[in-house]
Amino acid sequence: MISPDRFFRVCDSVAGRIVKALAPVVGTPYGAEEICIGADNTPTERLDKIAEDIVLEAFRENKVCARMLSEEAGMVDIGGDEGIAYLDPVDGSFNASVGIPFYALSVALSDGEKMIAGYVRNLATGETFTAVLGEGAYLDGCPIHPSEKSSFASSAMSVYARPPEMQALLANGYTSRRIRKLGASALELCYVACGRLEAFLDLRGTLRITDAAAAILILEEAGGVVSLPGGEPCSFPDDVCAGRCLLGGNKAIHAEISRLMRLL
Repeated sequence: MISPDRFFRVCDSVAGRIVKALAPVVGTPYGAEEICIGADNTPTERLDKIAEDIVLEAFRENKVCARMLSEEAGMVDIGGDEGIAYLDPVDGSFNASVGIPFYALSVALSDGEKMIAGYVRNLATGETFTAVLGEGAYLDGCPIHPSEKSSFASSAMSVYARPPEMQALLANGYTSRRIRKLGASALELCYVACGRLEAFLDLRGTLRITDAAAAILILEEAGGVVSLPGGEPCSFPDDVCAGRCLLGGNKAIHAEISRLMRLL
């Protein structure tokens, strides 16, 4: 039987090992060096490979699940009896490569049909977001929930959009007190989950299941809403080359942004 508790214990262990292994290379040209092309057809930086190797070794040693999908290695055998894990070893690798302290280990666990556990740790600060399906979401063991703000005028949002898309949003009434691009989508979705941001909107069409699976579960378990930008249900294939657009938010702001998106 798949054990979220064991999954979290292994994630905690590998997160600590990754922090130690990356300490000498974060913010250095050596860590940022592109050493190969990953399964997602994008360059793999050395720090990504270091982190991924640590996770794969630990998950295989502990036989946490049957398979793991990682953006660098693709789908690999882990040796457990059941379940699939979805890994982004360093979400926000550009931030890590230049020494910006906003990058994360993101791992989700599926029973083969649905995500049952999510784990996102900011590797620079140690903050850890977790969720188990049907059991709520937590930051460092304390329950979290999205904010209750309902007005754009008082909201802070993370928005990834090209200039034409941003101009169209503004023309249809989109305003926000604060707009941010923090560079690590898993952490940004978790910030919505704990009320630091009201929404996350990504219109690039590049988010993959490995980027978003853990944080989506965390945001939904916290009480937030996740969908395609227009409000339609969002699903990801087990394919690190298939990208999606995404909207996550508290209930009020999500409803308002999805309404505006349908006007574009």
